[in-house]
Amino acid sequence: MKPIHPLRALMRYASYLLTAAIALSIGLIIPLLSSHTIIDRTAESPESQVPYCVTSPQVPTSITFAGQHIDLTRSDLHERMDRELMSFTYMHSTTMLTIKRANRYFPLIEPLLRKAGLPDDLKYLAVIESSLNPLAKSPAGAAGFWQFMPATAKEYGLEVSNEVDERYHLQKATEAACRYLKASYERYGNWLCVAASYNAGPARITQQLKLQKADEAVDLWLVEETSRYMFRLLAAKSVLEHPRHYGFLLKKEQLYPLLPYRTDTVSHSIDTLANYARKYQLSYAQLKEANPWLRSTRLTNRLRRPYVIHLPLPENLHYDPKQTPCHNPNWVID
Repeated sequence: MKPIHPLRALMRYASYLLTAAIALSIGLIIPLLSSHTIIDRTAESPESQVPYCVTSPQVPTSITFAGQHIDLTRSDLHERMDRELMSFTYMHSTTMLTIKRANRYFPLIEPLLRKAGLPDDLKYLAVIESSLNPLAKSPAGAAGFWQFMPATAKEYGLEVSNEVDERYHLQKATEAACRYLKASYERYGNWLCVAASYNAGPARITQQLKLQKADEAVDLWLVEETSRYMFRLLAAKSVLEHPRHYGFLLKKEQLYPLLPYRTDTVSHSIDTLANYARKYQLSYAQLKEANPWLRSTRLTNRLRRPYVIHLPLPENLHYDPKQTPCHNPNWVID
């Protein structure tokens, strides 16, 4: 073996010492940094009631929904509300996306509820049904903002076919939902009973109220989905009314604005929607996004019905986020 030169050995030894010193320093510093980070994360943000660490949101002692007062100090109601508040609080992307969409769609839904003489809080039914996703469709076949099944949609005046499905038409579907909700309220006189029947069907809720000798849907022993449904509704209202309380901090420019459009009323067939879109300087995708109720590549209008098609204005397809109007100031931080 070739002997190592003394100077080279000394340099190698010094290198070992330097490496050991650096490692020791890092070993001392990292715990200090980690400790500091943990302390910082347990501090509560001035904009939020929820600390940065994972913790349970505060359950209110009561909540009012559509004028009905619900006492949440009762143990079973408290725990059911607690579960749904935690779900909304920690389904971060879904809840945040819903708040952003609410800025676009609540200004359209709220006037229709007012016109029908219904409580504003019923807009939260659309939140829990579809997360305000205009293309939402369930495995069972319910579709649109209000998740109508095909038969129920037709019963309340919506067209459902391979080419036109008005369950995806926000205005028409909301008007149909208003008719359904008004009829249901005439039966129960209680909005949480109405909500439960929206999920389980009026026959089931009527039967269970009678069978269990109960007056309130929240007092019923129901399948888990329906039992949770009413409290998902209450939690949706609580979180969307005060998202900052649950740790959702958005800026105004992060909300989705209402996009302006013009309309074209057609009472004839359209052979190719792609060509129709090009006539208005739009892509096929942009036309479909603005009119999700158009379900095919064409519109075969044999009955010559008048259809109102929304046409986004080409000059407004690129919006300036800083010009986004905020529908609810509680949704954003300054």
